[in-house]
Amino acid sequence: MLDKRFIRDNPQAVRDAVAAKGIDLDVDELLQLDQENRKLQFEVDEAQAQRRSRSKQFAKADEARRAELRAEQEAFDRQLKDNRERLARTGARLAELMLATPNIPWSGAPVGPDESANVVLRTVGTPPRFDFAPLDHVELAERRGWAEFARARRVAGERAYALVGDLVLLERAIHSYALDLLRTQEFTPISVPALVREEPLVGTGMLPKGREEIYEVPADDLFLAGTAEVALVGLHAGEILEAGQLPVRYAGISASFRREIGSASRDVRGLLRVHQFEKVEQFVLCAADEAESARWHAQLLATAERILTDLELSYEVVECATGDMGVGKFRMNDINTWFPSLGRYRETHSCSTLHDWQARRANLRYRDPDGTIHFAHTLNNTAVATPRLLAALLENHQTADAGVRVPGVLRPYLGGRELL
Repeated sequence: MLDKRFIRDNPQAVRDAVAAKGIDLDVDELLQLDQENRKLQFEVDEAQAQRRSRSKQFAKADEARRAELRAEQEAFDRQLKDNRERLARTGARLAELMLATPNIPWSGAPVGPDESANVVLRTVGTPPRFDFAPLDHVELAERRGWAEFARARRVAGERAYALVGDLVLLERAIHSYALDLLRTQEFTPISVPALVREEPLVGTGMLPKGREEIYEVPADDLFLAGTAEVALVGLHAGEILEAGQLPVRYAGISASFRREIGSASRDVRGLLRVHQFEKVEQFVLCAADEAESARWHAQLLATAERILTDLELSYEVVECATGDMGVGKFRMNDINTWFPSLGRYRETHSCSTLHDWQARRANLRYRDPDGTIHFAHTLNNTAVATPRLLAALLENHQTADAGVRVPGVLRPYLGGRELL
């Protein structure tokens, strides 16, 4: 959410952001409603003040004057009731438009309607060359008995999977390695609920738009979150932190759930696009300073790159276009990892800076040393998300006999094993 005063003072910047991100929003309607809402609020406040004044007059008036005041008050109350109803209607519509208002994107972001306008900044590492016919991760896992796909689908439907044996241990190793790395950077490991209320989803910007992508549990007024970010923003919603508590750094651990509506034809084989997955999320809550946000964005991105380098995987870093970055993002960089079976890079990480857009929605604030209250800045990036990253490891590190070489950083978590 943007500051209303910013929108009033910079309407063209907001219009440009709406166009760049492809958002269906009438900025002129928002401005008109804001003006009308402020006018109605002033009239209601004035009317309530006058009502209090009339009550004092009534207490001191004689009976004749009281009769006059009663008549005047009845007409006055009808007008006040009408204004309150109008204020409620305009306020509700204004709130709806404010929630749909996009963040102003970074000036360096490519302008384009979708991921086709994304720009590759750099490619790191070299995709492996095999002197044998490589298998994809599904063939590898099934040959070794490391996964159950058909049986899992009988249990849970399409895109279900069950990891077995060494693949479970490899997944645990990946997450343990990521947590240990983040702990060296003073991130606090925290496991968060996957079941969340509607408020934190609105606070992060996942709702109201995007409801069709989220699993809902109507009987309990709960939803299954698609990322730990939802709960991590919600943890401090409505609070005022002290400046000395910043930056807040969390390594959020959670199961994640996504319906993936509209992706039926997009790389859904095996572990590439599933409804349930495990994630360690990097999350930072920092002071409302652009330079501070930029510094943390660079660090979150560098950490994700280090993870992929340590896992000996080739990847590319992408500057995401305005139409691909989402409503609330100021800047977004994706990292795409090489998948031999696809012959291309696929997204495994997404690094986002949102400035105070989420904090305004979630009412997440801090008090600086001179006592001034500010909305905080929030950032997030994947550390590891499995099973997609697991699939990349299987495919890139496979051997001629359908084994998998274990990257050095994971061996301590697997009893020193070099090969699975």
